Amino acid sequence: MLEQQPLHYPAVRTASVPERLIFGARHFILAFFTLATVFLGWQAWHLQPDASFAKLLPQQHPFIQNMNDHMKDLRAAGASLKVSVAVKRGDIFNDDYLSTLGQIADEIFYIPGVNKNGLKSLWSPDVRWTMVTEEGFEMGSVIPQDYDGSPASLQQLRTNLQRSGVIGSMVADDFKSTIIEVPIYDTDPTTGEQLNYLAFSRALEKQVRQQFESDNIRIHIIGFPKLIGELLEGIGAIFLFAAVTLLITCVLLYVYTRDLRATLAPLTCSLLAVIWQLGLLHLFGFGLNAYSILVPFLVLAIGVSHGVQMINAVALQLQGEVDRLQASRLAFRSLYIAGMTALISDGIGFITLLVIDIGVISELGIAASIGVACIICSNLVLLPVLVSYIGISKKGVYHMRVDPQRRHPLWSLISRCATPKVALVSVLVAAAGYAVGIAGARNLQVGDLDAGAPELRPDSRYNLDNAFITGNYAVSTDILVVMVETPVQGCGLFENIRLIDRFGWYMENVPGVQSAVSMADVVRLTAMALNEGNPRWQTLSRDQRAIDGGVANVPPALMNRDCSLALVVLFLDDHKAETLQRVVDAAQTFEEEYGTDQVRFKLAAGNAGIEAATNQEIAVAQTQILVLVYGVVAALVFLSFRSSVASACIIIPLGLTSALCHALMAWLGIGIKVATLPVVALGVGVGVDYGIYIYNRLTHYLRRGLPMQEAYYQALSTTGRAVAFTGFALGVGVITWAFSPIKFQADMGILLTFMFLLNMVGALWLLPALAYFLVKPEPPRKRESAGEAEQGDHSHVQTG
Repeated sequence: MLEQQPLHYPAVRTASVPERLIFGARHFILAFFTLATVFLGWQAWHLQPDASFAKLLPQQHPFIQNMNDHMKDLRAAGASLKVSVAVKRGDIFNDDYLSTLGQIADEIFYIPGVNKNGLKSLWSPDVRWTMVTEEGFEMGSVIPQDYDGSPASLQQLRTNLQRSGVIGSMVADDFKSTIIEVPIYDTDPTTGEQLNYLAFSRALEKQVRQQFESDNIRIHIIGFPKLIGELLEGIGAIFLFAAVTLLITCVLLYVYTRDLRATLAPLTCSLLAVIWQLGLLHLFGFGLNAYSILVPFLVLAIGVSHGVQMINAVALQLQGEVDRLQASRLAFRSLYIAGMTALISDGIGFITLLVIDIGVISELGIAASIGVACIICSNLVLLPVLVSYIGISKKGVYHMRVDPQRRHPLWSLISRCATPKVALVSVLVAAAGYAVGIAGARNLQVGDLDAGAPELRPDSRYNLDNAFITGNYAVSTDILVVMVETPVQGCGLFENIRLIDRFGWYMENVPGVQSAVSMADVVRLTAMALNEGNPRWQTLSRDQRAIDGGVANVPPALMNRDCSLALVVLFLDDHKAETLQRVVDAAQTFEEEYGTDQVRFKLAAGNAGIEAATNQEIAVAQTQILVLVYGVVAALVFLSFRSSVASACIIIPLGLTSALCHALMAWLGIGIKVATLPVVALGVGVGVDYGIYIYNRLTHYLRRGLPMQEAYYQALSTTGRAVAFTGFALGVGVITWAFSPIKFQADMGILLTFMFLLNMVGALWLLPALAYFLVKPEPPRKRESAGEAEQGDHSHVQTG
């Protein structure tokens, strides 16, 4: 049994440079961090939500670059709303409904951010009907200019709608609702300011839904701006879960330490790290988007993890004949290398997210990296200094003590993982776990797997609105726009328009495409109308003059002004990844076979086009992230311990967790997308801490000549129990996210809980099994002096 040796003050003479600097300037450190907290707290107070549409896009992807090249010609640049005004009783053919519809359209018109030129409702003059008579064309606005609300006017409206072709797209088939199309400016064209989606969403709720909904009128709103607004509204719920998580963590910390000072000190330092992080984000010009809002919880989790280790180490030192200052110094000495290695691994692992060309993920990586830098200051500098002043009560020290005369039954049981038979079984079980993870991950898909907005619950108001609109209108809300580039005034030439028509027919026969609309359809319909409506004339004439007459009727939504760009709009069944990829592959195949110097088919705009580009970026990035984060962590562990065996013992359990996490995602129907892609990097970043602390203490006791099982028992008695507590506490705290109204937060809560717990289990169960086979303990030798032993030097452990 390892005897407890009193640590004497002369051991301080062996202190490292960081220890001398930190504990030699304790007063200055406390003053500096106090001033920093005040300043950064003030900065954090002014932090604003950030929901830029552009930051959700992979800007370097060819699809997005093509879309940006033609941004002026694309109506609303892919950001738009559909506002459905529905009646519960009767139909739309009554004056009260039409008056309300007009008032709603007028109210929307004046909301900042609306592209007023593109706003369209039944009252818009460009919503017209056309018919062919014996005297030629007759046309007019759907709502007659002499409309007065009389039965005759309402009957005329019904007749005009039947001639207009908007039934199914702007008017529901059952005539119980109509849609107001609202294009949005993501960036104000005059001021260049980004649209405040939260304020915009609240304006819609207050000025439209709350003002005009009644017993008979129902408002349904969908579109990207509204979706982002709903996500930002959920931040209130996120803060509620933050409070719950904080409370749970506080209670569990007190149960672990049985001392109020030992509970509040690590919790306070971790909260300070969160405040500093938020303040620095504002100072550097960043905001919090719907995804990075979860990073402060991660910073708190990492901070508590390292704080518990420090408190635990101080309590162990206080069992000897040392005062609180010496105990804090020796605790710092034993942990700072392992803690610094773990935190630098976390930070660089998070920085790897910058390889993903999606703004919200890059900013998430930046925010997490800044948070880790704050934890280094708060938990490796401020916390030991703070504890050197306040200390830990005798009750807390007694509760956290390690009794050398009494074997702890739980640690004795777990220490058997470092015995030959159990280690062999553990390695075999881990290999089976890898096999299960790899097999299960085959069903893992990239992109969204659910209808509506997968970021929100299926029963959320937004998804219910989406279900209403998709269920009552014939046009899909999943739109992919192909941009057809031609020379100026070239899109209306017969050969070019015929190729556009052929492309539309080709894409309509691709599974997953409901319909395709292009300028060729308008030209063919015009030809039929000019020939007394005879369907035999619904074709493309070889006479260029006839085609020119049809091109004149093509709306701006399908062709730009100088006829150098034609748009083919594809309405899709859904936005699942396989559907999008199939459509993209078909379009690219057609371009390769039939595209010419005069006609080029460029992908892609529309919400489905943007999502297709995002999916492709994520499909490539998920492999890059895994390789980078594991490569960086393995390299840092190797540099810290100077041992490839150390890297293997720490990384292999993490890899098992990642493999099983992918299988869990496939089983739960969670796809790899913007919200879930960072989870693996975040989980690895937190999980590597467990392995580093366990391996650090295990090799420390091996250098003191203990056999493997006994060395592991001692590691469990000191650091292992803190690892077990941290994994359990973080898992219990984060699982509360599963009840969030924001589905991606609930998904992240489930996945992070799984990774926190399994990473903890892997460090306690699989790491010692691997160490048994890979680490060769040194033969017994004279025990190191107390001062040298507690420095936790990583070198000179024989490995094989």
